[in-house]
Amino acid sequence: MSATKPALQIPGTRIFDSELAQKGYALNKMCFSFNSAENREAFRADEAGYARKFGLTVEQYEAVRTRNVLGLLAAGGNVYYLAKFAGILGLDVQDLGAAQTGMSKEDFKAMLVAAGKEA
Repeated sequence: MSATKPALQIPGTRIFDSELAQKGYALNKMCFSFNSAENREAFRADEAGYARKFGLTVEQYEAVRTRNVLGLLAAGGNVYYLAKFAGILGLDVQDLGAAQTGMSKEDFKAMLVAAGKEA
């Protein structure tokens, strides 16, 4: 019997493992800070300065600057923390899911409804 379980592969999905968690630590810490209205306002006032305060990598900051959800996930962003950033942009979790899958929000919602009917 193997001591380790083989990694699950889901096409088009990044598994948020320990390596990705470590890579995204600064990004996720910054996104967590958006729980505070004061921090959200500080970010809106000076995005670059706010990101520097958390030590984001060039990859992470570029994804933040361009609002690239898939880039944020590739840079170690955890969807639960990214939802806090998305809130600043007026997006919700369904917007993130649509971006992750390359679908429109309407198509993504229809997919969720259809999946619920199959259950």
